[in-house]
Amino acid sequence: MKKIVVLSGAGMSAESGISTFRDQGGLWEQHPIEEVATPEAFQRNPEKVMNFYNMRRKQLFDVKPNPAHYALAELENQFDMHIITQNVDDLHERAGSKKVLHLHGELKKARSVLDENYIIELNHWELKMGEKCPKGGQLRPHIVWFGEMVPELMNAEPIVQSADILLIIGTSLNVYPSAGLVYNAKPDIPIFIIDPNAAEVSASNRIIKIEKTASEGILDFVDMITD
Repeated sequence: MKKIVVLSGAGMSAESGISTFRDQGGLWEQHPIEEVATPEAFQRNPEKVMNFYNMRRKQLFDVKPNPAHYALAELENQFDMHIITQNVDDLHERAGSKKVLHLHGELKKARSVLDENYIIELNHWELKMGEKCPKGGQLRPHIVWFGEMVPELMNAEPIVQSADILLIIGTSLNVYPSAGLVYNAKPDIPIFIIDPNAAEVSASNRIIKIEKTASEGILDFVDMITD
């Protein structure tokens, strides 16, 4: 069974109504990175940071997977599918995908500031100051903030190296170090890029660009690999 590895980004979830960060009018224009997405911001004004992620989490509870999410889950019937996502939502899982690796954390989880291994699932949208782990550490969003290490990167690299087909969908490949994962792919495999403004990639001689939205482009991708 051929192995398809998917690198997914914000454009994957935008069609579900999830606000993007980098596009014009995106979240970073409304909320500067330095104020809501760094360890220093959390130390300086934890309430503001918590509220920012509470609003993102509240939105997530209201949205649903889109056709692109479901199409990737359906491909598990024919391929060994592995999804490596920059997204912190759980829409891949809710669509039915079984092997999903979150590079930048998960919005529906929280972890202790004292014990990074203490991670809990949240079944509600609001995480409050004063909610603590058994050791007394404040719970914070289980998100990789700017300036923090990306611990799952080491697990992602061998997955990409083992791919027979690489699909990049909904990401501009501008966010490092995760964007560098594409260069771990074997040079002889096909790399598909689904994005209205597909990036230039020099990691392979076999680049197939599908310059469409995720939900439109995934249909072309499925046709190409299942002929």
